[in-house]
Amino acid sequence: MIQQLIYRAGILALAAWCGSTGLCAQTLRFDFGKGKTAKGYTKIFPEKGFDQQRGYGIDLGTHVVSNTVVGKTALTDGFVTSDQPFYFSVRLPEGNYNVKVWTGDDQGTADITVRAENRRMFVNRLQTEKGRHRLIEFTVNIRDSLIAGTNRKVRLKEREYGYLHWDNKLTLEFNSRQPKVNAIEITPNRKAISVFLAGNSTVVDGASEPYSAWGQMFPYFFQPGKVAIVNLAESGETLSGFIAARRFAKMLSLMKPGDYAFVEFGHNDQKQKGPGVGAFTTYKKNLVFFIDEVQKKGGIPVLVTSVQRRRFDSTGRIVETLGDYPAAVRQTAKERKVALVDLNAMSKTMFEAMGEKGSLLAFAHFPAGTFPNRKEAIADNTHFRPFGAYEVARLMVTGVRRAGLKLAGLIKREEPVFDPSKPDAYADFYWPQSPGRDATRPDGN
Repeated sequence: MIQQLIYRAGILALAAWCGSTGLCAQTLRFDFGKGKTAKGYTKIFPEKGFDQQRGYGIDLGTHVVSNTVVGKTALTDGFVTSDQPFYFSVRLPEGNYNVKVWTGDDQGTADITVRAENRRMFVNRLQTEKGRHRLIEFTVNIRDSLIAGTNRKVRLKEREYGYLHWDNKLTLEFNSRQPKVNAIEITPNRKAISVFLAGNSTVVDGASEPYSAWGQMFPYFFQPGKVAIVNLAESGETLSGFIAARRFAKMLSLMKPGDYAFVEFGHNDQKQKGPGVGAFTTYKKNLVFFIDEVQKKGGIPVLVTSVQRRRFDSTGRIVETLGDYPAAVRQTAKERKVALVDLNAMSKTMFEAMGEKGSLLAFAHFPAGTFPNRKEAIADNTHFRPFGAYEVARLMVTGVRRAGLKLAGLIKREEPVFDPSKPDAYADFYWPQSPGRDATRPDGN
C-alpha cells in the first residue's frame, strides 16, 4: 500500500511539474562532464544526482566520474563514465521519445551498452576508437498506469510498483567496459508506430538478472524514429487476467490507427480450470475479443503462438507441453484473417537445433550460489536468460517478415534474415549484467 501511495503521488507531481515548466513538450538536452556547455544544453556533473523537483540526474544510487582533459568541441569535449553500470533519469509523461546519445573520448576509446527502463536493449555493444565519437539513436516508450479519459488505472501487482517501467521517468542504463556519455537529447515522437505487446513472463520486460524475455530485446531490431515497442506484458498473466487487470484497456487507450498489437499467452492459461474453460472455448473467445477491440481502434492485431518450454524426449525432439493452445491461436488467426507469428513452431526448430545440452544456455540454468538471494541451483525450463530472450526475439523478427506485415519494412536495414534452424552461438552473445540481480523466479510457468 505504501508503494502504491508513493507511486501515485509521483505521477501527480509529474503532471504538476510538466504544467509549471513546459519542459515535457520540448526537446531536452544534457551535456555531460568537464568542458564547455554546448549551446541550449544543461550541464550534468558527477555530483548532480536525480532530484524529483529538478527532474533529472544520475540515478538509482550509481556514481560516475568526469573526464579530466578537455576535448575539442562543446558537445563532445566532456563525458561521464564509471567502472560500474550507471543510470541517468529524466522525469517525463508517458509517450514515445526519440533519444540521442553521443559517446566517445577525444583522448581515448569508449565501449558502451545502452538499455532503458527495465533492461530494454537498444545498443548491445558499441566501441569507438581513440579520439572518435558516435551518435546512438533509438526510440523508447515510457508509461504510467493511469488510463486516459477515465478515473481507472491498471491493477498492478505489488512488485510492479518497484519496476522502472511504471514510474514517472525515463531511466537510461549505461553499461559495458568503458561507458562514456558526452551528451543526451530527448524529443517527443508522436508519429512513430507503436507496437504493443500483450503477454506473460516469456514476453515481459524482466526487471532483474538473470531472467529476461523476448519483449525487452525486441526494440533493438527496429529503426529509430519509426517504431516504439510498448511492452505491457507481465509475469504470471493469462489472457483473461490481462484483460481483467485493465492492461488491455491501457493498451487501447494509447493505441492510434496503424499501430500493432501482438498477443502471446498460453503457458498460464492452460492451467485455468472450470466448466467450459479451454483453448477452443474461453481462450479463443478472448482472442476474438482482443482482435475486435484492436480493430475498432484502427490497430493491427497479430496473434503469436506460445513459445516452447525446454523439454526433450529420448530422441532429442521437443515435447509439446502447451496442449491445444497453439492450435487454437492458429485456427483463430485463419478464421479471422489476421496475421500469425508461429513462435511455437519456430522455437521448436531452434531449440532442437541447439540440442538438449546447448539449449541450457538459452534458459535460466545456473549453479547454486550464482546469485546472492538464491543459494540453490536454478533449473528453469520456461524462462530465459538474456541470450535465450535475444534468440527468441530474432524468431519474432523472422515471424514479422514471414507474415508479410508492413512492419517488416521498419526492421533495421542491416538486420540479417534469421534461420530458426541455425541459432547463434552463445559465445558470440555479449551481455554485461545490469546492477539489479534478483534471482526470484518470475510468476507463472
